[in-house]
Amino acid sequence: MRILQIMTVVLLAGHAAAESQNVLRSVYSAEEGGGLDPASKFWKESGAVVADRDNFGHAVPGHRTVIHSRWTRQNLYLLFECPYEELWLKPNGTAARETFGLWDWDVAEAFLGTDFNDIKRYKEFEVSPRGEWVDLNIDLNKPNHEEGWKWNSGFAHTARIDKAKHIWYAEMRIPWKALQPAEPHKGEELRANFFRAQGPPKGRRLIAWRPPMKDTFHTPEAFGTLRLE
Repeated sequence: MRILQIMTVVLLAGHAAAESQNVLRSVYSAEEGGGLDPASKFWKESGAVVADRDNFGHAVPGHRTVIHSRWTRQNLYLLFECPYEELWLKPNGTAARETFGLWDWDVAEAFLGTDFNDIKRYKEFEVSPRGEWVDLNIDLNKPNHEEGWKWNSGFAHTARIDKAKHIWYAEMRIPWKALQPAEPHKGEELRANFFRAQGPPKGRRLIAWRPPMKDTFHTPEAFGTLRLE
């Protein structure tokens, strides 16, 4: 009996560990908040996951990216902590307007889907170290999904670079109305994945939370879960 109990505990612990690797717990906040300081009260109470693998699951040393999340009745919040060696930034970039092709430069990316019947439909949000941005309504059923950049989510975004620590931070504040028509509720789940593209073309690194096991990030069958708690 004792051995059976121990085996049960081990199996349950293994299941919990596996789930924790697949699930980002987004913790509820009664008040709007956010900001770019992961040590702030708002973010210290958040759930978080780590992206530190390339597209095929191999470790990417020195680029352990932490993604935090919280939610309110109005917005979903995400904060990225992004260690870097060398930045690759778009010349003459601007945060004043959307940047098509931002994915060719250094960015933090969030893929979020609420359609569990058609997983090829989801939203994509990108922010660069200088606060440049783009949002896309992705439909992989179409031949050119990049056309989804004409969609406008109304999401707020900010970023800063800490040159002394070689870390840059990006925050996304995404209105729920951009993700789904219904109001969010505790226990609700979204399909999610998080990525970074970092560094100049020579030695460029692609970093994933849930490795797609393909060259492209756009592999919805590899998404994990974002759960509202």
